[in-house]
Amino acid sequence: MSTTIEQLSTRHLLGIKDLNENDIQLILDTAANFKEVLNRPIKKVPSLRDITIANVFFENSTRTRLSFELAEKRLSADTINFAASSSSVSKGETLIDTVNNILAMKVDMIVMRHPYAGAGVFLSKHIDAQIVNAGDGAHEHPTQALLDSFSIRERFGDVAGRKVAIIGDILHSRVALSNILCLQKQGAEVMVCGPTTLIPKYISSLGVKVEHNLRQALQWCDVANMLRIQLERQDIGYFPSLREYSMLYGLNKEILDSLDKEITIMHPGPINRGVEITSDVADSKHSIILEQVENGVAVRMAVLYLLAGQRG
Repeated sequence: MSTTIEQLSTRHLLGIKDLNENDIQLILDTAANFKEVLNRPIKKVPSLRDITIANVFFENSTRTRLSFELAEKRLSADTINFAASSSSVSKGETLIDTVNNILAMKVDMIVMRHPYAGAGVFLSKHIDAQIVNAGDGAHEHPTQALLDSFSIRERFGDVAGRKVAIIGDILHSRVALSNILCLQKQGAEVMVCGPTTLIPKYISSLGVKVEHNLRQALQWCDVANMLRIQLERQDIGYFPSLREYSMLYGLNKEILDSLDKEITIMHPGPINRGVEITSDVADSKHSIILEQVENGVAVRMAVLYLLAGQRG
C-alpha cells in the first residue's frame, strides 16, 4: 500500500473524543484499502516491518486481542503479548514500571486494555511510546466504534443521516460512549435505549435521544446496536433478573418481523444469546455481526499504520 500524505491529528488513539471528523474519515478510508488487501491471496504487507508493538492486556479479552494481533501480523510488525494475570503485576508492580520494562525491550507502540478509565491517558504522559486504547474500564473503546462506523458505511454507503439505536447496558459500556461520539462526528443521529437504571444521568448532555421502549427504538432506527449486560461491572442489581431484562429488551425474530421496515442488527460481542438477542436474529440476513469482526482487523490495521506515520 502506498504511503498516505494525510496524517492523523493525534499521536495516540486514546479515545474518539480526541479525533476530529477528518481523522475518522482517514481511518475508515485507509481501512477500506486494507480490507482489499485482506481479500487477496497474499494478505500481508510490509508497512510496519520495522515496528515493534506490545499488546498489554490488564483485562481478559479474546476478540479484541486476536484482532489486534492479526492486524499487526498482516502489517509485518514484530509483536509481543503481555497478560497481566501471569505477570509481575500480580506481585504488585505498578503500571508505569510494567510498561517501562516492556519499553526497555525497544517497543515502539503499546496496545493496552485496562480495567480503569483513563489508564491510557495517564500512561501517555509518562512514556514516549505511542498508545492505542483497546478499552479502558467503562470509558472508551475507540477501535470498536471505528469498526462499527466502517460496517455501517459499508452497508449504507455513508454514516451521515443514519439513525442508530444503541440498546442495552449503556451505563457500563465503553462501546456505547465511543460509538455515540464517533457517530455524531459523522453526522448520524443516535438514540440510547434500555432500563432507566442502565442509562447514565449525563447522557442527555451528549445530545442523544433516550427511549425506554424497545419497539419504539427499533421503529425509529436504521441500525440497532445490541449491547450485552455487563454483569462483571455491576456491583448492585440494576434489574430484577436476566429473564425479565430479556422479556423487555431482548430482540427476537417476532419483534423484528413485526416492524414495518427492515433494520440492520449489530453487536460488539461477545453475545449473550437468548438475553439481549436470540440466535435466529444474530444469524439472520439482518445481522452484520460477522462483518463487524472481519472489519475489525482492517480498521485496526489502519489505526496502527496511520499512527506509525506519526512517529518521531
